[in-house]
Amino acid sequence: MRLSSKFPILLIATAALTLTACQSRDKRRQELAYVERPVEALYNQAASELDKRDFDQAVLLFNEVERQHPYSEWARRSMVMTAFAHYQSRNYDEAISGAQRYLALHPGGSEAEYAYYLIAASYFDQITDVGRDQATTERARDALVDVVRRFPDSQYARDASVKLDMVRDQLAGKEMTVGRWYLRNNQTLSAVNRFRTVVKTYDTTSHAPEALHRLVEAYLTLGLRDQALAVGSTLGYNYPNSDWYKMSYRLLTNEGLDPEALDAETRRTLLQRIIPGGK
Repeated sequence: MRLSSKFPILLIATAALTLTACQSRDKRRQELAYVERPVEALYNQAASELDKRDFDQAVLLFNEVERQHPYSEWARRSMVMTAFAHYQSRNYDEAISGAQRYLALHPGGSEAEYAYYLIAASYFDQITDVGRDQATTERARDALVDVVRRFPDSQYARDASVKLDMVRDQLAGKEMTVGRWYLRNNQTLSAVNRFRTVVKTYDTTSHAPEALHRLVEAYLTLGLRDQALAVGSTLGYNYPNSDWYKMSYRLLTNEGLDPEALDAETRRTLLQRIIPGGK
């Protein structure tokens, strides 16, 4: 066997979310003439083409492994490697469908772990900026959660967890973008709903402090002083040195409200009324 049992993990840089927009490709895919060859020779040739980044030829050869030796271990492995070759050439739809095909035929196969991860990575790499529809981001989130849930101790789960943090930050960013727009256009209640979602669902993301501050602004605009005070106190408790808290503190004290006067129990009780499930 030329390749090890470990499939290559698709590592990402954690400093920024990689945003990719791949152009569709219209390539002719020819089927190889049937020439019977030993399965190991076919598989190794396919792997060599993959190493050389000739992804189309690799796909043809991995498919040939399946065609000539359909019931072999090599055929099963070739299905996943075909999906990986599509992923490498940024044919994400084909990568996803290939991995899904493997899982449909071999749900308990030894390559299932990697197939699930490959689906998640394919969605992840198609994420666009927060100004656009986030349907693909949501699919990436669901697929990454599936990897972590199914294979919590695997190397793929560790990388999926990193990607998942980035995906959640992206989804929180979308909520913030919409919420700010509502706030600027005096649709304050709609803005509140968006910021509440960030605080409740995406409280571990980088957007949480701003979401709390925007809630303080919105509640004061609506004349809901108790709610503004509770949220401002929560912001100060969790992010006492942030610029967002400094701005909220000024807003509240200008209204004669002291966010630092609330005790912990009162703060938690008020927050639960405003944002059930919030922390």
